[in-house]
Amino acid sequence: MKFTFTDKKVHIPDRVHAYAEKKVGKLDRYFKTEPEASLVFSVEKGRNQLEVTIRAGSTIIRVAENTSDMYVSIDAAVASIERQLRKNKARLEKRLRKDAFDLLPEPTDSYYIPEAEDGEFQLIRSKQFFFRPMTVEEAILQMNLVGHTFFAFRNQDEGGCFSVVYLRNDGGYGIIMDQP
Repeated sequence: MKFTFTDKKVHIPDRVHAYAEKKVGKLDRYFKTEPEASLVFSVEKGRNQLEVTIRAGSTIIRVAENTSDMYVSIDAAVASIERQLRKNKARLEKRLRKDAFDLLPEPTDSYYIPEAEDGEFQLIRSKQFFFRPMTVEEAILQMNLVGHTFFAFRNQDEGGCFSVVYLRNDGGYGIIMDQP
C-alpha cells in the first residue's frame, strides 16, 4: 500500500505516522491491486482528527474520525473502513466488474479562480473526473463507500448516458439521467 501523509497546522511525530501505516496497511488484504492511502492529520479545538482516503482503481473509500487521542482516531478509522468493506464485500464481489479495482486515470487537482466582478457568479472550485461506465447499483455502492449524498457516472444500462444517483431524504435513492 502506498501512503501519503499530510499534517494540517500541526506536527505529528513519526511514531504516529508509523502506527497509522501499520494499522491502515492491514487493509491491503481487501484489494486485488495495490491501493493508495491518503491520511490527513489535524487538530481542531483540542480534538484529533484523521481523514483516511483509500483509492483502489475506481473504488474510493473515505472515513473521518475525530477523538481526543490520535491513536484512538487511527484505530477508529481503520475499524470504520473494515466495517464498510465487510458490509459491502458481497456487493463488491457480485456487482462490480472484474476490473473494478484496476487503476484508472487520476482526476486533476482543483484550482482557485480569482474573484469575479459584481453581477457575475463566482466559481470557487472546479474539478475534472473520468466517469467510468457502470450500472446504477455500482454507482450507489460507490456513493455509499465515499460517504456522499450523490454520485455522477456514465450509465452502462442506458448506453453510457451521463447520470447522477442521489440519496433521498426518505432514505431511498433517486437517479437523474441525461435525455438522449
